[in-house]
Amino acid sequence: MDREDAELLERSLEHATGLHTGAALDAALDDLGWTDALEAEPRVAIASLFGLQGRSNVTSGALARVVAGALALPSAGVAPVLPAFGGTAPPGTVGGDGLAVDGLALAGRADAEDLVVVAADGDTLRAVRLPGDALHLRVVGGIDPSLGLVAVTGGAGWSPGDGDEVAPERWDAAVAVGQLAVAHELVGASRTMLGLARAHALERVQFGQAISGFQAVRHRLAETLVAIEMAEAVIDAAWMDGSPVTAAMAKAVAGRGAKTTARHCQQVLAGIGFTAEHAFHRYVRRTMVLDGVLGSTSVLTRALGTEMIETRTLPRLLPL
Repeated sequence: MDREDAELLERSLEHATGLHTGAALDAALDDLGWTDALEAEPRVAIASLFGLQGRSNVTSGALARVVAGALALPSAGVAPVLPAFGGTAPPGTVGGDGLAVDGLALAGRADAEDLVVVAADGDTLRAVRLPGDALHLRVVGGIDPSLGLVAVTGGAGWSPGDGDEVAPERWDAAVAVGQLAVAHELVGASRTMLGLARAHALERVQFGQAISGFQAVRHRLAETLVAIEMAEAVIDAAWMDGSPVTAAMAKAVAGRGAKTTARHCQQVLAGIGFTAEHAFHRYVRRTMVLDGVLGSTSVLTRALGTEMIETRTLPRLLPL
């Protein structure tokens, strides 16, 4: 995809995310041929769509498509179950009582008749296709019900050899590309939060001048921009490096950057930022939840630190 085509895709997605959300956005993505772009140019397709989703605070079933593609699942008719909130482990485990499932799905899966659960069967991973009514699906309300997460729990009978074997590397790759998608969305939401705080700082007058002239305000906005740009740089490096470790690092840095953004921008916005009438709270809620999808900042950084201690090695330098 050349630059002109990439810019055309970006403009088309910007128009779609500005008008639609949920199932309507999924339909618009189909009309635009986003799935074809995902197969041809995954980085361009993912970066464009998820960054814009974050900026506009809209939802779609695109993350399920991204993970499904990495797992080589059919493009329609099935939806993958994601890891449980905060983690990255396969959502299914096989034990003496059969298959136990504890994971997440996206509400925007109107075309999905079945769920695919990647389950750990000893040292082997298997992808098991189950009808949606075979498991318990509970819509997650919480602090951001508009995101449409669904908790998937329950169990099913199990026979040796059930499901298709999945190479651990394929599962790691699916989690990694999903983490990069969510990282782009976190950065997009962070940029909008910064924009809202900046606009307020330029308009709000105290002691006869706009608060944008106060050093404390300027420092908070500057630190926010640094956090966002750092997250963007690590995401770019993770795309170039292509390893699950750097994808996890990018997701962790993006999540931490979103928390920094929310904290500083809330201070700049002050009381207006707490009100339901102002858009800021919607982005704070969204980033708090997105941080836990496919591994939270705390879980990912702890896992990386544990690996470094156990192996006594440092991750290789990123291609910055």
